[in-house]
Amino acid sequence: MKVQHNGPSRYERGWERLRELDSQAGRRLTDALQDIAPDLAVYITEFVFGDVYTRPGLDLQRRRLVTITALLSLGDCETQLEPHITGGLNAGLTKQEIVEAMIQCAPFTGFPRVFNALRTAKRVFADYPMMKG
Repeated sequence: MKVQHNGPSRYERGWERLRELDSQAGRRLTDALQDIAPDLAVYITEFVFGDVYTRPGLDLQRRRLVTITALLSLGDCETQLEPHITGGLNAGLTKQEIVEAMIQCAPFTGFPRVFNALRTAKRVFADYPMMKG
């Protein structure tokens, strides 16, 4: 299925989706890469959020859950997990849904990766009310 996008550019669609998921995520991404690889921030905004995250077929909550579990499965992605867990909460996932999805990964990805992801989730959950305000 080829998706046709009329209207805003890939970058504009991506930036809007980033803002929808986490109002600060796009700025943090741009700031983190500005002095070393600013084009990478553009590529991520255009492709990941402007193309993939705006596709039909999965609602935003499911996309966030898939992203969270994919990062958990890769391991050593706690820094990337943080904004995606926040984005999942912003998309309407509950803390319990995120935790259950992580536990579901244990038999397939291993307990250490799940443990590390849960530690990251715990930090995000603790800070989340402050992020929203």
